[in-house]
Amino acid sequence: MEKIFNLGDLVVMKKPHACGENMWKIVRVGVDVKIKCVNCGREVMIDRLEFARKLKKVLGEENEEKKS
Repeated sequence: MEKIFNLGDLVVMKKPHACGENMWKIVRVGVDVKIKCVNCGREVMIDRLEFARKLKKVLGEENEEKKS
C-alpha cells in the first residue's frame, strides 16, 4: 500500500536525522522529494522511491498539527 503525501505535509522517517529529529516537512514533490528537517532546517533531496521506502508515517499539513 502506497502512502499518500503532499507538499507541505509533515512526515516521520524511519531513522532520525543526525540532529536527533525524525520529523520532516515536504518542501518539493516531483521525481525527487525535497524534505526539510523541522529541528535544524537541513534540506535533503531523495529519490521518490527511496523516500517511500524510508517513510514511516504522514502526519498531514503543518497547519492541521497546530490546530490539534
